[in-house]
Amino acid sequence: MHIEIDLENLLKKQNKSKNHVCEKCNLQRTQFNNYCKNKVSRIDLTILAKLCECLKCTPNDILKVINDNEEDE
Repeated sequence: MHIEIDLENLLKKQNKSKNHVCEKCNLQRTQFNNYCKNKVSRIDLTILAKLCECLKCTPNDILKVINDNEEDE
């Protein structure tokens, strides 16, 4: 089991650009891209809170629990 960041899909659903989110959350584009590409090993809770506020969502909309054994079932 592991957790993935699913920001790309959320941005598409809400029709929001990365530039808009970076500006509203005061994030560097490189940092935000790492979140979008699921390339962070430790999630900054302050950033997560800013993203939730900007996207009017909950952490459950951004973070997805993936069961590694789903294929075996």
